[in-house]
Order: sequence, then structure tokens, then C-alpha cells
Amino acid sequence: MCLNGWPMWPIVTDRGKDHLTDQPLSPVGSPLCTDSERLAALVGERLSLEAFSQLAGTLAGYPFVKVLVDKEGTRNGKTPVVHFLNHARYKFHSDYIAEQILGISIDDLDRDIDEFNKSVYLNPDRRFFLGLVAFHKKGDRFFTLETVEIDTMDGEMLRFFYRAVKDHLDVDLAVLFKPANHHQETIVNSLPANEVPHVFSRELFSIADFVALNPGAVRGRLRAFRSYEEYKKAKGTLEWFDIIVMRRVPDDIPRLSGIINADHTTPLSHTNVLASGWQIPNAVQVGIIEKIEREQLDGKWVNFRVEADESQIILEKIERPSDADHRPIWTVHRVKIEEPETINTPIAELASLRMSDRYRYGTKAANLGELKYVLDHGSERLVGFYKIRRPPRDNLLGYLAQRLDLPKKSDVSSLVRGASEYLQRTIQVPRGIAIPFSIQQQFLESSPRIQQSIGKLKMALELNAREIDSLSLNLQSLIRSARMPDKLRDRIDSHIADTLAGISSFVVRSSSNAEDLENFSAAGIYESINHVTTAENIFESIKEVWASLVSPRSVRLRHEVGISLDESYMGVIIQEEVKAHMGGVLVTINPMNRTNFRDVYLNVTPHSVEKVVQGVELPYQYLFNTVEGGGRTLSIGGSREDLGASEKKVLQELAMAGRLLQSHFSPDYTFSAPLDIEWIVNEEGIFVLQLRPYSK
Repeated sequence: MCLNGWPMWPIVTDRGKDHLTDQPLSPVGSPLCTDSERLAALVGERLSLEAFSQLAGTLAGYPFVKVLVDKEGTRNGKTPVVHFLNHARYKFHSDYIAEQILGISIDDLDRDIDEFNKSVYLNPDRRFFLGLVAFHKKGDRFFTLETVEIDTMDGEMLRFFYRAVKDHLDVDLAVLFKPANHHQETIVNSLPANEVPHVFSRELFSIADFVALNPGAVRGRLRAFRSYEEYKKAKGTLEWFDIIVMRRVPDDIPRLSGIINADHTTPLSHTNVLASGWQIPNAVQVGIIEKIEREQLDGKWVNFRVEADESQIILEKIERPSDADHRPIWTVHRVKIEEPETINTPIAELASLRMSDRYRYGTKAANLGELKYVLDHGSERLVGFYKIRRPPRDNLLGYLAQRLDLPKKSDVSSLVRGASEYLQRTIQVPRGIAIPFSIQQQFLESSPRIQQSIGKLKMALELNAREIDSLSLNLQSLIRSARMPDKLRDRIDSHIADTLAGISSFVVRSSSNAEDLENFSAAGIYESINHVTTAENIFESIKEVWASLVSPRSVRLRHEVGISLDESYMGVIIQEEVKAHMGGVLVTINPMNRTNFRDVYLNVTPHSVEKVVQGVELPYQYLFNTVEGGGRTLSIGGSREDLGASEKKVLQELAMAGRLLQSHFSPDYTFSAPLDIEWIVNEEGIFVLQLRPYSK
């Protein structure tokens, strides 16, 4: 039944017709008298909060309404007409414009969607201005108005758009313009604040109570810890069905069922990469520890759900399930591992390896060798991502041509050549050598004590004995203290002297065959050592990397998914350490909106990249569009101001390089599998330090 006394709104219910309805919009929580699927928009009138709630969808936890300003749809020749669209009926502005304003079919408009987008986002003399109005409820309630990230409106157009929409929103609430890209940030900074009040994405991101890092649902037991010391004491009692809650969850966790951080962190920390690889729900929820204490949920079983479109995590207390002790599915479906080669493999230059060499040198070394091959020889696969049909577009090749500064109608061979040349001038790989599994095997076999210790550990794993951790620690100690045979030492020394002469500082990296596998991420569980300067330190670091293969944590994580000690080997990369003034991690996906095919996500730091992936330091966070171009700042981390235009230009170039490499390294022909790329920048350019698959 409809409520009486509410104002009647001009709405659109039939194609191309504006009229007054005798059915009012009802307040929040009341049923619409008009069928919501028939209601198209509120047109030409002020949008109250009640009407807002009836038209709204949800994005990143915020309710929003799509808005359209029609400059040519003026009434009495004076004011533009503002349309607030019904999200339940129109997922895209273009669908509404086709049906309700232009009087054509959606299919007809979609056939020329790129030209339409130019007319509404790039044309300085455009008729339509498109955007979103979001409602923010935390603290002082307010609206934000934003466009899409590719919109190139200038200052005057931005001012016009803001005024038109503000005049049609609830007068009791502030309206802040939220720049959608770095170009718009520059514009609003140049405008008087009283004309276009604004708020940056990074400011909203920094105060957000909730960030969905990895959506999903699970049932499990909550385990909340207020400090690392408290967690460390209880670590041995954690079970696979536990959901861990901490201010910032550390990266030495065992495999669990869920993760909740009570403070902000980056989606690219080792902990969060593991959560993605393990396919477990993971979120930031500020205030969650206090909620758990108030509701006495610590140690209780709950249904835990993370959804990208919600405004908080969902926790529902339940009884302990009767099947709680049943083995989880990931212990039943064993991870497959390629049979390694451990005999008579030479030490090799990184540049000489291909991806197919991973069974001899490990994944990291093989991927870096493959990257160097692509830079030297190009690849027909580089344009694969842009060849795929993206309805209503047949492909994105025209956009790729724009990104490469080539004619829009360039043929595929020209695009392949342009992509190869782009990579060659944009990125580099530091020089290095790869030490194969066979060297590690010869070292282990040179010590009877090590062999005896390996046997004991294998037996303990078979029996699932309590001594697994202590035996692992003892084996690590033996590996570190054992003398490396002279013949192995001399071989390594000769290759370093021959290939890397003149280098004063090295990085010694792990490169195992038991990492970056389907359903098994090894992010952060093996050692890599920076700032290694002397020959003696290099050999000690090599043994440290070998020892990390049998750390208690790595042994247990592999054992849980059926990877045996006999199958696991460790190669080593000895690489030139490149000094840098900026570095970070890039993933060729938006981890907070994984259906967004346009953007890639970057973490950036002027300090240690290791602190970023360990979750110790909050980095700059950016999204860069690799289709239409442009980018936006999500967070400036612990810094006081954003990076400058020159640094952002480099990041845009890196983003594009990452997207091209995604196609080459794709394991299939959808070219959609994202990459995780660690990189640094100095005056010589961009250097890729490592790259691997990023779990979707």
C-alpha cells in the first residue's frame, strides 16, 4: 500500500515521454507504487534522499545514482535538464539515452559505442554530461559527484556539470566533486574551493571503514589477536578452519579460512596475495576487534562473508558445524607439480633461459629469461588481450593503436611490431645468472648429516609427527653451516666473474619449482636477500635461500596440498642490484573490482619494496587505464602529498607494459590471467625484478 503525503515526481516510464505520475516515490523502506522495472528516471526535479534510495545501486559499498545532464534538453531555453536514472533498469547511461532521449534501440547505439563515448566523454562541445552521485553516510553525511576516468572535461565544463547537478540534490547535504583522474585533480585544484568543493579518492579511501580485498564466503572459528606477541603465542593452536583477525595480519600465517585486517593494508602484501591464491575471503574492517569484544565472538563459529558491493563484512554467529573436522577440499585436490631435472644442468645467464626452463631453474628465473627473450625478439602474443571481444565491441585493437601512437586502423602485424618496440624502449631486466636445481642437489648430497636429517623430516611428514617443525629448523641449520664443496663454489664463482664482473652489489633470489602453481601461491615463504656485496656473503646467501625451502612454514604449506619434499627444489638467481628512487608492485587487474578489465593496479614506494609486500609500509596506490588511458590515485599511503606528474607518466608507461606482458605470459588464449610484477625505476628507466601469475 502506498504512503500518502509524499510529493509527486516527474518520472519517465515510457520511451521518450516525460510526464507527471499520480504514483509518488515512497520513503526509504516503503514499497514503490510504480513498478521499479518500469520506472526509468526522475527528470528535471530535485532528488530527495527518499527518491535517491529508490533509484540507487551500490558500488564499493556506497549507494549511488547515475546522473545525466542534457544541455540541449532545456526547458524554457534557460536551464539544462537533469536526469537521475533508475539503476535497476539501466546499467549504463547509454542504454537510457538510446531508449528515452534519442528514441533508438540499445543495439543501434551499441554498434557505434566508441563514437558515442567520444561524444559524451571527449567532445568539448558535448550535449550530454554523465556521472554518478554517491551518498556517504560516515560522520557528516554528504554527496559526491564524479565522472568516469576517461572524461576530459575542462574547468568550465566541470563547473557547469557540478552546478547543474548540485541544484537538483537535497539542499541540506553538501555536494563534493570527486575527480575521476589526475587531469581532473589538476583542474579542481585550480578552481576556487567555494565554486567547486571537492574531495579526492585518496581522502575517502584513507577513512574507509571497509575494503573488500578478496570477496568470498566461508564458515569458521574467529580468532582475534590484539598484538603480534599475542598471535605468536597462540600460533601453534591455529587450525585450517580459523578466521584470523588482527590490526594487520602478518605474512607468516599458516593456511587459514579467512583474514580480517582491522587497519588499512595494501592488497599486494604477501598476506593478501596468499589469501587470493588460497581463495579465501579477506577484508579490511576498521573497528572489527572492538565489535568482536563487545559481542563476545572471539573463539566462536561464524558465517563470514566479504562482498565488494557491501559497506561492511558480514559476520553471523552459528553453532559449530557437525562436519567441522572434515578435511578441507584443498587437502583432497592435490596440487600438481612438474617433474624437475636435477642432473648435469649448467649454470646459465638469465638472458639465455625460456619459460620452459622452469623445471631446471625454477619459475622466477625462467620467467625473467622469457621476459628478456620478449624484449630482444618480440612476441606475436603481445596484442592478445586487445584482440578479445568486449561486447558491444568486437575488440580493443583501435584503443591499443592509440596507446602505441599508431594509426587507429593499423593492422595486427603493425600492432605487434609497435607493442614489441614499446616494451623494448620502456623496460629492462637487470643482468644475472641462474643456479639450477642440480647444484642444490649436489650440495645436499655432499653432506651425510644433511641427508640423514632430510630422511628424518620425510618420515615425520609421513607420520604427521609433532617433530616436523623442530626437524625443519635443524635441517635449515645444517644447510647454513655446511661447507660448500670447492668444485661447486668454483663453478659459481667463475660464472659470476665472467658474467657479472664490475657489479658491486647483488640480490640473491629464490627460484623454486614449488611456487606460482595453480591453487598454490608461495608469496613470501622463500628467502631473497638484498645488498650482498662480497663473494663470501654471496655463498652464505645462496645457502640461506636453499635453507628457506625447508623452513617449517614452507614445508607445512606444501605438505598440506600434497607437494612432497622429494618433489621440491630450489634454484637461485644472482642478479645485479639496481639502485632506485621509486619501486613497487604492479598487478594487471584491479584486485578490488576484478570485473574491471580496463585498469591495472600499482603500489609505489620511494623506500623498500620489501616493506610493501611484507605489509609494513602503506604505499601509494594507483589505478591506470590501459584501454582509454589516464589514471587515478587511490591512496598516498603514509606520505603527505601525491607523486608528481613526471612520476605518474612513468607509472602509466609501466601499466601499459604490464598489460602487454600479461598477454605473452597468459597460460591460455583468453589472455586474461593477470600478472604480478615487481619493479623499480631510476634515471636509466624501468627495471622488472620478477614477474609471476597473480591469482584471480
